[in-house]
Amino acid sequence: MTPQNELRLLPWAGPDGKPCYLSTDDSGGYMSRLADNIEAVQLGTAADLVEQVAVVLGDRDAGPEDLHRMLTELTGALRDVLRVATSRGHLLAVSELQSTASLR
Repeated sequence: MTPQNELRLLPWAGPDGKPCYLSTDDSGGYMSRLADNIEAVQLGTAADLVEQVAVVLGDRDAGPEDLHRMLTELTGALRDVLRVATSRGHLLAVSELQSTASLR
């Protein structure tokens, strides 16, 4: 999944919340597969949370604690989805640049 000589933004943060990157030419390697699987889980979790938020927002009896909990969970999921989108967007841009360069 990582174009040659490019770093892949991993779907988890390192110490102090700093981004983690993977440098590899093996898109089928252990770390690449682990990152792919975690990204899939993160995207699935975000999709599930969107449905749960809709239910909570439709519940007139939901209290401030319920709304706070949902917003906290949704914020974390959104952060994960943005990291996945950033990583995949960067990889697509690099891949397109490499394809264009190889056509010349």
